[in-house]
Amino acid sequence: MPNWNDARPERSVFVVVPGPEQLGWSLPWCPQAHHFSLFLFQSRLPAIKVKYLFLAWLGIFVGSWAIYMHYSSYSELCRGHVCQMIICDHYRRGIISGSSCQDLCEEGTLMLQHCLSSSPTHQVYSGVWKGKEVIIKCRIEEALRGDGGPDSAPRRQLALFDKPSRGTSMDEFREMLLSFLRSCLGEQPSLGSLVARIIALADVNQDGKVSLAEAKSVWALLQVNEFLLLVSLHEKEHTAKLLGFCGDLYVTERVSHGSLYRLELPGYLRPLVPSAVHAQLNQWLAPAWPRRARITIGLLEFVEEIFHGSYGSFFLCDSSPRHIGYNGKYDCKMADLESVATEMAVRGYLKGRRCEHNSDCTYGRDCTATCDKLVKQCNGDVVQPNLAK
Repeated sequence: MPNWNDARPERSVFVVVPGPEQLGWSLPWCPQAHHFSLFLFQSRLPAIKVKYLFLAWLGIFVGSWAIYMHYSSYSELCRGHVCQMIICDHYRRGIISGSSCQDLCEEGTLMLQHCLSSSPTHQVYSGVWKGKEVIIKCRIEEALRGDGGPDSAPRRQLALFDKPSRGTSMDEFREMLLSFLRSCLGEQPSLGSLVARIIALADVNQDGKVSLAEAKSVWALLQVNEFLLLVSLHEKEHTAKLLGFCGDLYVTERVSHGSLYRLELPGYLRPLVPSAVHAQLNQWLAPAWPRRARITIGLLEFVEEIFHGSYGSFFLCDSSPRHIGYNGKYDCKMADLESVATEMAVRGYLKGRRCEHNSDCTYGRDCTATCDKLVKQCNGDVVQPNLAK
């Protein structure tokens, strides 16, 4: 018999106890316990199946909803094929002309690729033109208001190209342009040079004359605020360059980064992401602070350039980051000039407008005038223009 008290304390001792089967004993079998355990397992099994089936169904539902929303919003917003069809139809019929018509409609070297549209009437696409990345913009608001017939869109789009009429002389066309620019930019001594630039731009074949199709195209383009600004601010280094046009479709250079922030959520996901989370992600994905400072300096230079410029004063009435981009060197580039307005346009909007408070006298998001509470009308002078934030 070993003496367990003599065992060394640092050594562990394991005692093996034989089981009932090894001793030859037999234990009574309990059918009630067996059935009870089987019942518990079977009762848990349907619950597990239902849980996983519910999760699978929920995942399929959310995924299908996201796919449906993506394609429905895409088909609603992205109608570049309609725009191209209308433009090329007018070009082949000799109604319009432009420096990029042949590449768009015949040679296929100007191609629409990724849809960037935020409105079904304002089509914006990134694309390629002769191997270079470009931005293509086109408006089809008249086409979308058609009666649904197959010829309604081209028929209504013709209304955009009804001026000038046949028989208009070059002198009359110059007077048309000058009068239009006066109404948009005010009485400026340099408007004559701007008219000459527009006529040179319209003369696609550079034969010294402007055909009726060329005149119709450039006149329709001038009704687009951004195109008018592109022509007026063509010498500014912080604006995208105008590369070509066809009818009321125009092509600009692509800004490397079209927004100060790189995160652009699809429209169907924005309601699902809290604004605080979105703002935090934007801060993480924005450029580093020294690079932001360089972009900001460029933005201030741009505002200084357009304020009391050669063709009047321009206001930046929406300083949202989605309008302000930058290139690879972190130089500020205005990716979208829709946020810029002429002084005449702002005054015309505010003058005589009914108001109760100063906030009622706001053009865009940032250009604000005072409210005359005695007559309850907005004053025409803007007291908060250009990057007040």
